[in-house]
Amino acid sequence: MKKFYAFVQKEFYHIFRDTRTMMILFALPIALVVIFGYALNNDFKNIPIGILNQSKGQTSEKLIHRIIGSGYFVVEQTLEKPQDIPKAFKSGKVKLVIFFPTNFQQDLYHAKKAQVQLIADASDINTAINTTSYLSGIIGDFNTENGRENSAGIQVSTRMIFNQRLLSVYLFIPGVIALILLIISALLTSVTLAREKETGTLELLSISPISPYMIIIGKVIPYLILSLLNSFLIILLGIFVFGLPMVGSVALLILACFVYTVASLSLGILISTRVETQQAAMFASLVSLMMPTMLLSGFIFPIESLPLPLQLISNIIPATHFIILIKSIMIKGAGITLIWKPFSILIAMTAVFILVSIQSLKRNK
Repeated sequence: MKKFYAFVQKEFYHIFRDTRTMMILFALPIALVVIFGYALNNDFKNIPIGILNQSKGQTSEKLIHRIIGSGYFVVEQTLEKPQDIPKAFKSGKVKLVIFFPTNFQQDLYHAKKAQVQLIADASDINTAINTTSYLSGIIGDFNTENGRENSAGIQVSTRMIFNQRLLSVYLFIPGVIALILLIISALLTSVTLAREKETGTLELLSISPISPYMIIIGKVIPYLILSLLNSFLIILLGIFVFGLPMVGSVALLILACFVYTVASLSLGILISTRVETQQAAMFASLVSLMMPTMLLSGFIFPIESLPLPLQLISNIIPATHFIILIKSIMIKGAGITLIWKPFSILIAMTAVFILVSIQSLKRNK
């Protein structure tokens, strides 16, 4: 038994001094609980909305303050005219617009009922349905508190744009495209340099006259071409099999796919420069990319409802910005002037990933 105890003690020593094992045992479960606990919920809060108040009356102002005070919504834009609504949605700054017509106050006090319109961006079907439901409930409570019956008072009309039939493919297919491209591109490239390390060919490359810049570019270009072909195939499947619309510019969509694919490949190269084996590269790619992309990129759950730390993490996930691009271009028909920000972020990410990868290769030379 003494030998057995000594053997068990030795195994504990091996575990405790292995940082990666300790991370898997303790850090990974904690991270999973935190991410799943905050992301997997149906609660909506801090949803960005726009207000188009042509009434300017006391009742509409009171109702707006009531909506803001609920904690579910944040007024991101105050619109001046109905023509501003499409631009607000295409820019991605608002998820819903509340429209008070000019005669709202007059109709409420003379005809005893008035209409307020809720215009929702149904390209994100879950958010559209929940936000309109929440707002209808708030307006109903407002009617009750002011002594108005259900047949009178403020009546709500709802309008869904970009997805009038409320098809779920408008939500899931863009996210699936982003997830598949990220996993395939990052996984392929991360395994590439790790394989070079295992076989020893990376040492030959490091003593060759080829610069780290050329090594990185040479590794990326073949996978870039293959991944772009893959992205076009996936998008064509989304259009012709699942009925995803193509409203915007094809050239802009190709540019978005190119920028996102380069960012994903660069991220894969970065992972491969930090690990030593193909197994570690595959584990790092799948665990560090798949789960955050599914839960924190806006693929399924709205980013605005996440706690601030997780919102910050979501901003450094390339898929977050690509999902915005693909929805804006394909479903909303937005132009470059409205979606330049996610383009810029993806380009900046690519530059950072490549520079850090080159520095890692230089240290290994």
